[in-house]
Amino acid sequence: MAIKPVFVSTYPPRECGIATFTQDLVNAIEKYNDVRRCYIIALSKDKHIYDNRVIYDINQDKFSNYVKAANLINMSDIDVVVIEHEYGIFGGEDGDYIIPFVKLIKKPIITTFHTVLKNPTAKQFEILKKLADASFKVITMAKTTKDILMEVYDIEEEKIEIVHHGVPYMELEDRETLKEKYGLKGRKVISTFGLISPGKGLEYAIEAMDKVRKEFPEAVYLILGQTHPNIKRIKGEEYREKLMNMVKELKLENNVQFVDKYLTKVEIMEYLRLSDIYLTPYIGREQAVSGTLAYAIGSGKAIVSTPYTYAQEMLSSGRGVLVEFEDAQSIADGILMLLKDESLRKEIERKTLEIGKEMYWHNVAKRMIDIFYDVVEINKKVGVIA
Repeated sequence: MAIKPVFVSTYPPRECGIATFTQDLVNAIEKYNDVRRCYIIALSKDKHIYDNRVIYDINQDKFSNYVKAANLINMSDIDVVVIEHEYGIFGGEDGDYIIPFVKLIKKPIITTFHTVLKNPTAKQFEILKKLADASFKVITMAKTTKDILMEVYDIEEEKIEIVHHGVPYMELEDRETLKEKYGLKGRKVISTFGLISPGKGLEYAIEAMDKVRKEFPEAVYLILGQTHPNIKRIKGEEYREKLMNMVKELKLENNVQFVDKYLTKVEIMEYLRLSDIYLTPYIGREQAVSGTLAYAIGSGKAIVSTPYTYAQEMLSSGRGVLVEFEDAQSIADGILMLLKDESLRKEIERKTLEIGKEMYWHNVAKRMIDIFYDVVEINKKVGVIA
């Protein structure tokens, strides 16, 4: 039996990490014959022109749109509803419009939690708990967050599935060839990519580069990506300008470069391939998943990171270097350790790539399809009307 899923998520051309994640996932799933076709119910704040997978566009702040979307799902021949959950992409307080929405749906639900907070507010707890209760299966991307779902939210273990954040596989030119292509020949390249916002801790990374360049004047830190559209809408380029002013004050123009654009997947993978070190200096301790860190792992990078939840798990067993939160000296020490010890860097790259191969999208898609089949079977057994 071929299965027809619908994903409730942000979706390109909306510039959002979860939008990109969902597009990558459905592209991979549709390569298997087990799925007839994937459909999308897109969440947006602005009007977008979508591809033909999108069957309905929810304005996230209009509750009536959620009712219409639920009715559309119920009247269709869709087999399973997959909700990509992040508090900020749904309307209401902390995104609480999602709760009456799932109550209206008469199809089996799977929810992927992109954020799992160890210390939620009462409202955040209520939303996640009710969403989990309404779901046949919940998906998280790390063992650490599975433990939190069980211990903090009292979700039964058999309901929780761990599925890695997917990453692309591409045949690319070698590191030195790509450095030459991007005008970085002879440089030691450290990079961070993704939508820029204050929680990324980039100011500490820039301050760290002031220390790194004293021993490695050829080192360059690439800050790759645009300002997050939600931040830009509210505060403009205030954060980026602050970072750029730091670079000027520290006279780091030769050692820190901003690539202010929304990168294509090929560009992301090429920048990762040419990087000697990938850096995530994030300050959010409870970050349950990081798509950018997942991409770096899939590319077999030597990684320096602050110890947020996802990094702690994914970089354990010698797969990276963990440094202190909001501590430029600690970040600098981590970078310098890897720049000075090439054999250590290569060993970390080898270990990282081992787990990275498990995260390629075709493996993640197959795992998701297996979960679809499980949920459809469970649905039949409990006699829910579909």
